[in-house]
Amino acid sequence: MTEQSGAQPQGAEPGELLRMRGIVKRFPGVLALSGVDLDVRAGEVHCLLGQNGAGKSTLIKVLSAAYQPEEGEIAWAGEPVRLATPVAAMRLGISTIYQELDLVPGLTVTENVFLGRELSRGGFTRTSEATGRVRDILRRLGHSEVDPSALVGDLSPAAQQIVSMARALSHDTRLLILDEPSAVLDQEEVRNLFRVIRDLTAEGVAIVYISHRLEEIREIGDRITVLKDGRTVATGLPAQDTPTAELIKLMTGRAIEYVFPPRPEGDRSAADPVLEVRELAGEGRFRDVTFDVRAGEIVGLAGLVGSGRSEILETVYGARRASAGTVSVAGRKLRKGSVRAAVAAGVGLAPEERKSQALLLDQAVYRNITVSSLGRFARGGFLDDSAERARAEELSGSLDVRPTGVERPVRTLSGGNQQKVVLARWLLRECKVLLLDEPTRGVDVGARSEIYKLIRRLADDGVAVVVVSSEVEEVLGLADRVLVVREGRVVHEGPATEIDESGVLDLVMEGEVA
Repeated sequence: MTEQSGAQPQGAEPGELLRMRGIVKRFPGVLALSGVDLDVRAGEVHCLLGQNGAGKSTLIKVLSAAYQPEEGEIAWAGEPVRLATPVAAMRLGISTIYQELDLVPGLTVTENVFLGRELSRGGFTRTSEATGRVRDILRRLGHSEVDPSALVGDLSPAAQQIVSMARALSHDTRLLILDEPSAVLDQEEVRNLFRVIRDLTAEGVAIVYISHRLEEIREIGDRITVLKDGRTVATGLPAQDTPTAELIKLMTGRAIEYVFPPRPEGDRSAADPVLEVRELAGEGRFRDVTFDVRAGEIVGLAGLVGSGRSEILETVYGARRASAGTVSVAGRKLRKGSVRAAVAAGVGLAPEERKSQALLLDQAVYRNITVSSLGRFARGGFLDDSAERARAEELSGSLDVRPTGVERPVRTLSGGNQQKVVLARWLLRECKVLLLDEPTRGVDVGARSEIYKLIRRLADDGVAVVVVSSEVEEVLGLADRVLVVREGRVVHEGPATEIDESGVLDLVMEGEVA
């Protein structure tokens, strides 16, 4: 690839904005991309599908110039280009919003939007002008309620996503890459996101949309490209007409039924509860939350983003201090606001933001598995590394963590396999209660099925499980009993088999079933 103009590449179509051919990217010991092709037209939503580890993230980092490919060609608007730096990509009009948002928590919304491109005159920052422009962009995004002067670290994950979009739209974007943009958004936020996308494509902006949620692809996508093992296995598929079974087979190389493990027979309602939550409240977040979970039971918490469901889990775990109420495990009350007390009582948490809150990304897989149980590997004041690795190898193998090898840094694993590592940690700890917040967020369809089976296996072994998920289908399919949370209160509790998806949506939106 060279930085020179030339004739339109052979086979280029009218309206084609981006063409990538034969893209190869290697890392030490890993061939991440082994010949990827991608064409994107102006004004279309081009969906990029593939399992975790298929090469999607690597490809978009090549496109945004965070990585340089070893082989391949890129053409932009019919002209061969070399994307030497992220700044060069941005100047062409390529903007990327990654799944893990790259915002600075200690800066304001306005400062994040114009970070590195501050508006100034005569050496002075034009703060009022910048703030006005940010307000205009937020209004365009349908989020005028976001305060441009607020610190980004004080905003909800959904609001932070909006700030990232505002930053992308603050300059002349011609191609916008969205990596799992709906992962932290509730249904209303997703509808608003789709409205913004449609407005952008109507203006000729091209969108590359990455999501594991096939129903979103059907609704917003025009064409689909599928990656598998670092290669393009299909491209140009019509988003609305390609059967789901075909897409799954292309992604996995095999047919996978998107089903949940069967619920065990028998009534557990007479058993003593393992987890008892009584009139629990979190200041300004939720109140009067009461529920039990028995050994072998999976309880699902459904609700919109911001309803208080994640805060309930964090308070049960002791990461937040309750303003009222009690949490008991096996009949013993836990000390408020103490993670140590919760863990000692047998409570484990797999948080929503696993990369920032659960994993030591640069540490080995084995250390991420054993970190909460290091005491059992201590010998005379020193860690028995061989015993630690051996136990981690055993757990990693039983959960089918791929690639194998517990010495590799955990950041090199896909999202689904990272989630397995988090679950292995609490398996080692022999938890009585396991709290799972968005356990399949950013996880592909094949790995989802594996994680569902693993969660059911934990319950079958006697663990009391609480699952929070934004996907109603997931809550209803996985849980034995469902609690619906709306504006910080539980508005419904009952068996998962006695309510359907529309009933849950009525409750989360209106507070009652229509």
